[in-house]
Amino acid sequence: MTDIKLYNTMAREKQVFTPIDPKNVRMYVCGPTVYDRAHLGNARPVVVFDVLYRLLRHVYGADHVTYVRNFTDVDDKINATALQRKEAGAEGTLEELVHERSDETIGWYLHDMGALGALEPDQMPRATEFIGPMVAMIEDLIAKGHAYEAEGHVLFAVESYKNYGRLSGRSVDDMIAGARVEVAPYKKNPMDFVLWKPSTDDLPGWDSPWGRGRPGWHIECSAMSHDLLGASFDIHGGGNDLQFPHHENEIAQSKCAHPDAGFANYWLHNEMLQVEGKKMSKSLGNFFTVHDLLEQGVPGEVIRFVFLGTHYRKPMDWTEKKRAEALRKLRDWASVVREAEPPTISPDFLDILADDLNTAGSIDYLDQQYRDEDYAELIGCAKLLGIDLAEISKANWASPFRFETPDGTDWVEGKDFQPTTSMVGWGEHSSEFVDVTMKLVRTWMKLRREENWRAADSLSKDAREIGIQLRAARSANGINQGIASIDGDPTVDAVERIIP
Repeated sequence: MTDIKLYNTMAREKQVFTPIDPKNVRMYVCGPTVYDRAHLGNARPVVVFDVLYRLLRHVYGADHVTYVRNFTDVDDKINATALQRKEAGAEGTLEELVHERSDETIGWYLHDMGALGALEPDQMPRATEFIGPMVAMIEDLIAKGHAYEAEGHVLFAVESYKNYGRLSGRSVDDMIAGARVEVAPYKKNPMDFVLWKPSTDDLPGWDSPWGRGRPGWHIECSAMSHDLLGASFDIHGGGNDLQFPHHENEIAQSKCAHPDAGFANYWLHNEMLQVEGKKMSKSLGNFFTVHDLLEQGVPGEVIRFVFLGTHYRKPMDWTEKKRAEALRKLRDWASVVREAEPPTISPDFLDILADDLNTAGSIDYLDQQYRDEDYAELIGCAKLLGIDLAEISKANWASPFRFETPDGTDWVEGKDFQPTTSMVGWGEHSSEFVDVTMKLVRTWMKLRREENWRAADSLSKDAREIGIQLRAARSANGINQGIASIDGDPTVDAVERIIP
């Protein structure tokens, strides 16, 4: 069995992954707060933990892995949208409108993440479905002296858990000194955090021993993970922005509620995303959602490929250059599908990927398999990364008749050569077909001029499948020509003269 090594944030080192029960491998990942479309940064942990999920399923068996990712549908922004709809005359109670908004955004999220090739987790709980378990856990924490009620709130007493700060490496005193939060007068300690808070009549709320209210953010994940995975499970993951305070607080309340259990044994955190070297923000004008990219025609597989090109524990920079490179590479890889034997996955590839999810190294390995013409392994291993080359080969965007230079411009419009064209006998053909044919012959000639013979041969083979024969010739004055004929008929030629 392949050894999987993971960097455990809690231990601050890479460790061999040893599940509690190999027949019941369990992973919990903090999901989105569903108030709007998922932006590009939201998608990075989805892809990271999707790769881990696929790897665990491959090693331990699909029936022996349980992946839980939650939806936080208790949130002020969701409430605000629901209130706006109610004030605008929408029918239904506020709770119903909140649920309606959550349904809408969850649908968007699953569609967009599906476009990136992400498998849906085994379970996707919504916080509002687990209010009962949250109330029960809070009651237990009060009974054990780890929480207290104050002015309609219930707060966790941070000083009651001696290991608070271990995950993030901070002491309570340091955290108090650096805190930029308003210290409520009812808190015994500035770092105490809310488990339950009151709701006004114009906000969603649930009955509890402390009055009508709603849960704090942190207790949600503790209750849901316990209910679905047990008091001890294998992996807990999320972005590194969740390390503190969210994950730190989860650990504190879960370990205090279940002192004899381990909660999560391995903690994984992915780094953040930038755009063209800068932090993504609306003020810089570089903020966009996954939906925005998809609407602009960027395939989901290309977005995923760009993500996989950077190790999950390193900051990832989304650039147009990377997007164009990913598009070209996926087209190249997908072009060999029909030539491959049944897909295979080699131990060498698994060893690379299983070394702390080394997706960047995995892609380098697959590039070599492409160059070595080991297409069966290329296709099999790519699929384990969530890249289905067989499906990509059927997509319009993967057509061999659409090409781009590294800067994203169409080769037909390139500035490094001057095309001249003559057409013979093509009058009965549609202008669209003629345009595609001319792009084809121009691209083929450029590949030959660059001595990219493999790509040129592959393109020629594709052209023959639609009845277009490509051939090269030299004119009387020595200028290279590319000639496209329909079914070899010399009276129907498109001639492209490339003048260096």
